[in-house]
Amino acid sequence: MAITRRVFIRNSGLAVVGTAAVPSFLTRAAFGAPDPGRRSKRLVIIFQRGAADGLNIVVPHSEPAYYAMRPSINIPRTSVLDLDGMFGLHPALAPLMPLWKQRHLAMVHAAGSPDPTRSHFDAQDFMESGTPGLKTTYDGWLNRSLHSLPKSGQVSAFRAIALGPSLPRILSGSEPAIAVNNLSDFGLGGKNSPAATTFEAMYASSSDSILHGTGQETFEAMKMLKAADPAKYKPAAGAEYPRGRFGDSLRQLAQLIKANLGVQVAFADIGGWDHHVNEGNTQGQLANVLRDFASGLAALWIDLGDLAEDTVVVTMSEFGRTARENGNRGTDHGHANAMFIMGGPVKGGRVYGHWPGLGQSQLYEGRDLAVTTDFRRVLGEAVYQHLGNRALEQVFPGFDESSNGFLRYLAEKSNRRSCAIVQASAASAIPQIAKLVFTTQAGALPARRNTNGKKFQQVM
Repeated sequence: MAITRRVFIRNSGLAVVGTAAVPSFLTRAAFGAPDPGRRSKRLVIIFQRGAADGLNIVVPHSEPAYYAMRPSINIPRTSVLDLDGMFGLHPALAPLMPLWKQRHLAMVHAAGSPDPTRSHFDAQDFMESGTPGLKTTYDGWLNRSLHSLPKSGQVSAFRAIALGPSLPRILSGSEPAIAVNNLSDFGLGGKNSPAATTFEAMYASSSDSILHGTGQETFEAMKMLKAADPAKYKPAAGAEYPRGRFGDSLRQLAQLIKANLGVQVAFADIGGWDHHVNEGNTQGQLANVLRDFASGLAALWIDLGDLAEDTVVVTMSEFGRTARENGNRGTDHGHANAMFIMGGPVKGGRVYGHWPGLGQSQLYEGRDLAVTTDFRRVLGEAVYQHLGNRALEQVFPGFDESSNGFLRYLAEKSNRRSCAIVQASAASAIPQIAKLVFTTQAGALPARRNTNGKKFQQVM
């Protein structure tokens, strides 16, 4: 079989990289390491799988109906972390409050897919394909977002990465993408193993001249990657990632970004949001997963240091939960939800969108928070404004963004923190990455408060 560069990238364990002495083939045209001095923008998507309860995450604590419909699971006003007098965060999201006050964190409430499905499988598929209601789309919108971006020279093999054991729907498509499960757990099991034999055969039959003669370098790189021991990586500035898969994913994402390997888009997910029974309020199942969610995002922001100024993180979930709690002190599958946006270019300290209300006549089908902001409107702004892809009709086919306009949650130029950072090049070691340091301005900026009463940052 003829082995192309894309097949090599897809199958090679070398796609999981971060080492003290990067072998020559990692800096050759096949991998196209970027210019270390050039700043690049990147978009990170976090999927909350299982349908997060947006009403208990970004709490409409000024709405009496919220408390009436959730007598057992509501977040008391005395416990809510107030944002603007109308909305507040679940107390488990306290690690994110400094970002809100520094105006690097925003939310979009009542956002979601216009498709009415309450199937986890279908809804996740629609959110990842970017074509709600259409099951025939073969690729993901995040993969398509790379199509029309300008390419300077060769493209990095790490341009599009997923943190997990397999490539998700959102990154499937014609643009090369890789899945990174564990930087410390890889290898071919020795040069005489079946896997090693397969790799040697790949190189021998390659039709790509760039891949000829790299077999030995492949095994050398494997050894060096193991010797570097990515598990000993120390996050910068005391950043503390939560234990577990989500924290591991974000920590490894930070390592790859800080190694200057050309990451442009990245994806990670976090499960545990489907709380039909005993959801809890300030404590319980939802609170537990929110702690990991918040501490993970906060740690990523701190760990990236100055690189966070060129990074936008957007969260999404397949749908929300019912406005009313059920008989099991949980919630069932709903409609609209809340999305988080974090990053240097974000005009934070605001809750964006149009609040539909929780009155009986305002609920979708009489039971759910109504969608007033299409999720593609939120994501489209990040793709267009931050990544610079002007062909949104290709990224989100069938979605007419011109009729709505962007929410304008991104500044044209980011409001940079005061930072001092030593940047790592593609040939930097993971131990060198641990030496990155930065200083943040002392004192948090005061959170901006809305002056529109019940209207919250309504952008039409």
